[in-house]
Amino acid sequence: MLLSAVAFGQKPSIRDYVETMVEEPDVASATFAINIFNASTGQNIYSYNANRSLVPASVVKMITTAVGFEELGKNFRFKTSIGYSGTIDKRGILQGNLYIVGGGDPILGSYRYKQTAVDSVFAIWKKSLTEARIKKIGNRVCYDASVFDDKPLHDSWMWGDVGNYYGCGVHGLNIHENMYFVHFDAAERLNQKAVLVDITPKNIDVRSQLNVSTGPEKSGDCVTIYGEPNSNIRICTGTVPLGKKNFRVRGAMPTPPKSCAEMFAKYLNQNDIEVSTFVSEGLAKTQNITYLFDYYSPIYSDIATFTNQTSNNIYAESIFKYLGYSKYKLGSYETGAFVVNAYLKEHKLNTKGVKLVDGSGLSRQNMVTASFMCQFLAEVAKQPYYKDYLKTLSQIGKTGTAKNMLKNKNIKKEIYIKTGSMSGIKSYAGYVVDSKGDLITFCFMVNNFECSQANISKKLEEILLMIIE
Repeated sequence: MLLSAVAFGQKPSIRDYVETMVEEPDVASATFAINIFNASTGQNIYSYNANRSLVPASVVKMITTAVGFEELGKNFRFKTSIGYSGTIDKRGILQGNLYIVGGGDPILGSYRYKQTAVDSVFAIWKKSLTEARIKKIGNRVCYDASVFDDKPLHDSWMWGDVGNYYGCGVHGLNIHENMYFVHFDAAERLNQKAVLVDITPKNIDVRSQLNVSTGPEKSGDCVTIYGEPNSNIRICTGTVPLGKKNFRVRGAMPTPPKSCAEMFAKYLNQNDIEVSTFVSEGLAKTQNITYLFDYYSPIYSDIATFTNQTSNNIYAESIFKYLGYSKYKLGSYETGAFVVNAYLKEHKLNTKGVKLVDGSGLSRQNMVTASFMCQFLAEVAKQPYYKDYLKTLSQIGKTGTAKNMLKNKNIKKEIYIKTGSMSGIKSYAGYVVDSKGDLITFCFMVNNFECSQANISKKLEEILLMIIE
C-alpha cells in the first residue's frame, strides 16, 4: 500500500484511516476494496485489496452507459413505430390490425417527464391515425416486442426484487417504466390492515393479494411486492406509515408490452377512434406493415443522464440489451454482455476478476475490482465522448443521488460520482479534479457489512474528504 505525498501531501492519512476502519467491530467481517488513481500521471495513489473481486451494485451503470456512448452515440434515439396491416376503406375503417412495434425505448410513457407521459405519447400516436383518416380499427391493436428476447429478467436476479419497481425487467416494448402504483390508506391504529384504494395507471391487469398493515408514523414505504413476469398475481406484504392516505407503492407491471397495447386501444376508444377488439396480440417479427409514424425517445445522452443520476435499472437494462441488438440483431443479456466485454478488450483493460452479466448491477453475479474501475474510468477520460459522459454522473452536493452527500462541507473541487447500494453492499466510483488540475479516479467497495447503510456511507465519505482536502 502506497500513499503518494506528491499527489496529496497527506501520506499517513488515508492509509492509517483505512487500516483502523477495517478493524472496527461493525465492519470487521466485511470486505473492503479501495483504489485511488491519478489518471493524468498514470500514478497509483493508494490501494487496499484493489484486485479483490467484489459485487459492485449500481456502479455497473457507469460501464453500461460509457459503452453506450461509444457504440450508439450521444444523439442516438430509441424508435417506436406505429403501423397497420390491411386497408383503410372510404369510411375510415381500418380493415386489419393496428401495430405498435417496440424499439426498446425505456422512457416511453414515463411519468417522470411531461413529454414522455402516457397521455402525451398516446396523443402523438393518435394524431398519426387521424392524419391517415382512420376512424375505426376493425380488428385489434397488436404489439411487436421482438427487438429484445422474451426474458425481461436476468436469471440471477433475486425473487425479493423482481416484483418491485426496481426489478421490473425490460422488454422490447416498455410503458410507464414497466411499473404500476398501488395506493393504500393506512389504518387508524398500528398493526391494523391498510386498505387498497387504487391502482394506476388505469387499465392494467393486476390482481393483488394483500398482507399490508399499518406501521409507525414516518416509517416510509416498507412494502415488498412479489410476482413473476406474465402473471397478473401480485402479493403485497409489509407496512405503510400511520396517518397516510393514498400512500403510493411502486410495483413491477406483469406484462408491459400487452399493457401498452391495451392502454392505447382504450385511449383511442375514449378519444374518437373506435377499436372493435380490445384484446391485444403479441407478434414476433411483424411483416407486411404499412408504417404511419416513428416515435423517437429523447437523445441517448439525456437517457444516460437519467440512468446514472437516478440509478434507474430499466434504463440501464434497455441500453444493455440494445447494445446486443445493435451488434447481433437480438437484444438479450447474453448479446449485451458480449458487446460490453468486447469494449473492454478493445480498450485493453485488465479484466481479471471482472464479470458483467447485466446492465444495471442488480445481479449479484456481477464482479469487478477497484483497480479495474479506476483504470476503466481513466480510459473513458481519453475518449471523445468523455465530457458528455461526465455530465451523466451525479455531482456531490449538486445533482442526482449525490445531491445531499457531504452536506455542510466546503467542497471546492468537482467530484463526479456513481453510487451503488444493495443489502450488505456499498460502492462509490468516479472522478475528482485535483487542485493541480490532475484527474483522479477512485473506487471504494464494501461487501458483507452488518452495520447500517448510513454508517458505511459515512466511513466511505471520510475517505472522499481526505482525497479532496
